[in-house]
Amino acid sequence: MESDTRDNINWQCLTDADAVAARATDLILQAAANAINERGVFHLVLAGGRTPKKVYQRLANAQADWKNWQLYFGDERCLPADHPERNSRMAATAWLDQGAVPEENIHPIQAELGAEAAAAHYATVIDRACPFDLVLLGMGEDGHTASLFPGQHHPDSESVHAVHHAPKPPPDRVSLSRARLSDSRDVLVLITGTGKRAAVQQWQAGEALPIAGITARHRITALLDKAAAV
Repeated sequence: MESDTRDNINWQCLTDADAVAARATDLILQAAANAINERGVFHLVLAGGRTPKKVYQRLANAQADWKNWQLYFGDERCLPADHPERNSRMAATAWLDQGAVPEENIHPIQAELGAEAAAAHYATVIDRACPFDLVLLGMGEDGHTASLFPGQHHPDSESVHAVHHAPKPPPDRVSLSRARLSDSRDVLVLITGTGKRAAVQQWQAGEALPIAGITARHRITALLDKAAAV
């Protein structure tokens, strides 16, 4: 593993997506243990995507003080609650359906209500939970993160955005705002695959990508595989 810290971002390059998932799992479990030891609870924001799914599958086989984990979602697609393309369903099938984390500790976005209603409801949930202990994020080939896409603008005053006209389906989504994703002690970004390399280069060069707008109270850790590394 190669490590490089620049601009309060700790860039770590690992062999492949499986190594990224393994490292991310270790960091999440460590953050959870620290948070529970210090504050009695661990507030974690989950992400969608292939590499986070690998992390959730690893967490399903891990041992932790699950009763003191509180789980939230960085974004969600406006689809029926049981739709397989929902981030909440992916996390459930990969990990949460096993029941280790109490159901009342899992806080999905009710995106089936529609973007505006779901965003308004989830803002009340999120505003009580911040600051988070750890936010898990991915990054798209265009530099988007959660459902914050290039060229789209949302009011800075909102905790949760209703997103329309997303450039990838479905067009209607719900996303935590940049401010709320940044209101975390630490942020962990998982980036894998050659398709992400250009966006990584743009981020490191200081271009105004959505992912580049995310900050953290302590530090951002970006885990890349060799295919995505510049």
